[in-house]
Amino acid sequence: VSISQLCFWLFVTDRPKLAENYTEDTWLKLQDAVGAIQNSTSIKYNLEELYQAVENLCSYKVSPTLYKQLRQVCEEHVQAQIHQFREYPFLCNCIGKLCDHCRQTIMIRSIFLFLDRTYVLQNSLLPSIWDTGLELFRTHIVSDSAVQKRTVDGILEQIELERNGETVDRSLLRSLLGMLSDLQVYKDSFEERFLIETNRLYAAEGQRLMQERDVPEYLHHVARRLEEENDRIMNYLDQSTQKPLISCVEKQLLGEHMTAVLQKGLSTLLDENRVTELGLLYQLFSKVKGGLPTLLQFWRDYIKSFGGEIVCTPEKDKDMVQDLLDFKDKMDNVAQSCFARNEGFINAMKEAFETFINKRPNKPAELIAKYVDSKLRAGNKEATEEELERILDKIMIIFRFIHGKDVFEAFYKKDLAKRLLVGKSASVDAEKSMLSKLKHECGAAFTSKLEGMFKDMELSKDIMIQFKQYMQNQREPTNIELTVNILTMGYWPSYTPMEVHLPPEMVKLQEVFKLFYLGKHSGRKLQWQPTLGHAVLKAEFKEGKKELQVSLFQTLVLLMFNEGEEFSVEEIRTATGIEEGELRRTLQSLACGKARVLNKNPRGKDVEDGDRFNFNNDFKHKLFRIKINQIQMKETVEEQVSTTERVFQDRQYQIDAAVVRIMKMRKTLSHNLLVSELYNQLKFPVKPGDLKKRIESLIDRDYMERDKETPNQYHYVA
Repeated sequence: VSISQLCFWLFVTDRPKLAENYTEDTWLKLQDAVGAIQNSTSIKYNLEELYQAVENLCSYKVSPTLYKQLRQVCEEHVQAQIHQFREYPFLCNCIGKLCDHCRQTIMIRSIFLFLDRTYVLQNSLLPSIWDTGLELFRTHIVSDSAVQKRTVDGILEQIELERNGETVDRSLLRSLLGMLSDLQVYKDSFEERFLIETNRLYAAEGQRLMQERDVPEYLHHVARRLEEENDRIMNYLDQSTQKPLISCVEKQLLGEHMTAVLQKGLSTLLDENRVTELGLLYQLFSKVKGGLPTLLQFWRDYIKSFGGEIVCTPEKDKDMVQDLLDFKDKMDNVAQSCFARNEGFINAMKEAFETFINKRPNKPAELIAKYVDSKLRAGNKEATEEELERILDKIMIIFRFIHGKDVFEAFYKKDLAKRLLVGKSASVDAEKSMLSKLKHECGAAFTSKLEGMFKDMELSKDIMIQFKQYMQNQREPTNIELTVNILTMGYWPSYTPMEVHLPPEMVKLQEVFKLFYLGKHSGRKLQWQPTLGHAVLKAEFKEGKKELQVSLFQTLVLLMFNEGEEFSVEEIRTATGIEEGELRRTLQSLACGKARVLNKNPRGKDVEDGDRFNFNNDFKHKLFRIKINQIQMKETVEEQVSTTERVFQDRQYQIDAAVVRIMKMRKTLSHNLLVSELYNQLKFPVKPGDLKKRIESLIDRDYMERDKETPNQYHYVA
């Protein structure tokens, strides 16, 4: 054996004894240093020397023992500290002690760093020295029931004070909750209790404030509470608490009171157009489960109720259409600016409008037609062309909701005829624009007759140019300028024929025109309609000469006063041949209106049988040409009834035609299937009872027959 081998052998065999003595001494030195750190006293040894000692111990393969002894010393120290965490002031003391413990753990780890980076790192089941320190603090301090209860009680007390408006030390709360989070006991020890307390607080607050405050105040309070809780999450609560905390607030302040909030305040908010609060309401309800569907239902019900009141109150008929337009604008604005243009709310609004506007059949359609007439009539200075176009667009939106569009068509056609024939249309462009809108909405079949009316007017202009040239070639000149409109009977409303007694000059002109026209269009029949005729009369008063723009009936009455001074009602009726009701209206317009060119004796607003009339030679007016024929534009009760009856008659024809068409195609059909088919084809509302009457009528007229064995079955009769 060589000397080197011998020396090595001697060294190895003697090593266990040397290592044992060295380990014990070194550990005592390290233990003394750890104790000094834990007691916050000065360390006797150099830190590098201590670090080297740990490294030497690890090289002697005593790392397991060293780790175990270090953990035991730290655990004994933490256990000895427990009483200090039960002293006042508690919260600040708790944070201070934790900070001291963390600082001590960092210092100890720096000495035992070699152990931490070798032995501990190689054993994945062992916690690091830092984690061991936290684990010991959590196990013996924070997990102590008394300490934990007082810690959480203190934190909850501070949060409750802040919720009640007092100022608290947020940095302290942030540190405490950060401690719980770092020690991994935040969820179990704090969050569960915190959410229970929050739930209790807001449940009571919601019940109380719903009784005490009105809805706008309550909504702003809820928004403020949500903002406050989000602020707490940003400042000291853990981010993991955000979702359950906000859900809790929303549930207790909103979810539990959705129906109560809407019943108590939605109508008021909408009535007063509280756009800010409505936007807030939508925003808050969108956060709660089932919030938007509930709001949607109440919104739909409100529109039906409010709109139904507009439509179904006859006293409001005069302003119905304007009220509907204003209401629609208001609801559109709410849907756009408050309800985020939510498609569901917009569709619900359309459905609600369609429901309530058809609660009262026919009347809305009639009034919409009259409203359009008032806007398209000459003298309407309310709007520019652009504004008029916008009004017509809005009208079309309301028009879409109406089921009985044939009623609208009938009244619109009647009013359009008056505007065209009496020359009261404000703008041909506006008329054609409205016609284009109706065509786009309802199809060409709906507007074909209306378009025919415009064609008649244009053809009439051409005919009158030719007639004037014709008259210039006549040998007998006339001082009356005649204008005739040739109307195709199928396009225009039907007028009751009325035979009146025209002056000889007018009769002669009529014959001249008839000769001229039939010479160009042989085989046609002309039927004169005096109802919408009008004239310009030259009159002389004491004040001077004036021109009177009057209806044909007014013309016939006034011309009588060229022949005499005073006439009775009966004398005027006999001379003119005007129907009694029409005559009374005409005399009333001349003697009881604003421009009184006739005097009535005795005076009064109504025309009675014994009244007598004379020419008012003292008549004065600032204008040279005075319009007295507005009476022609006013609708009489008879006209309204006649138009409505005509619509119902047309509907009966349409029902009959639809039944025959269906039966001809299907040959045999049950009553229920026939009615179902009819509802699909008819474009106006109809009651089952009315359909049954039309079917019975067709059976009586042998268009169809009942099945002999099954009375509910129909067969087509060819």
